[in-house]
Amino acid sequence: MSTPSWSERAYADSRAYLAARAELVRTLGLPLVRGDVVLDLACGDGGLAAFLPEQRYVGLDGSAEMIAAAHARGVDVVHADLNDYVPPERVAATTIFRAIYYARDRRALLERIAGYTSKKLVFDLNPRQYRLVDVRADLRAVGFDRLDVRPFFVPQTRAVPGPALVALRALEQVGPLAALVLRTRFTLICAAWRSGGT
Repeated sequence: MSTPSWSERAYADSRAYLAARAELVRTLGLPLVRGDVVLDLACGDGGLAAFLPEQRYVGLDGSAEMIAAAHARGVDVVHADLNDYVPPERVAATTIFRAIYYARDRRALLERIAGYTSKKLVFDLNPRQYRLVDVRADLRAVGFDRLDVRPFFVPQTRAVPGPALVALRALEQVGPLAALVLRTRFTLICAAWRSGGT
């Protein structure tokens, strides 16, 4: 029996969690198309790559252990600090999940990302930790003037039966109820882009 990967240990149902996240990477805000390059900052073991088969996935992580785990998966990754990294060429989308708090200076990080991202930035945000209005102001300051926000109710640490997961995903669409849930649990997924983006 093989040893579980980092993603399998970090997420109670890694397949459901990463598939739902990848769906929003592809569709929230400007849609991605076949061949678009996705740069996944703080990628861990690169588990998201398997769920973006039509895109060219490149991961980045600052942990040598995560880089080794990603290489064991056969995932293309870079060992670097997300605060300093600039890819050799522009990417269509940049993602940053469970890691925006690694920013030494959030606006400076967003400005760097805006410089090398042609379509959109997709990230998650804990609304109990960060005010959306503040993050939106930082995004606008660096040129990302459009923002699409979606509740994300796929549990990270607890596997739930299929029908319960379907119900949670449906609840994401119910504004007032979703807002109540977000007061105590779960996150937002945000997609930011520029007006007139491709």
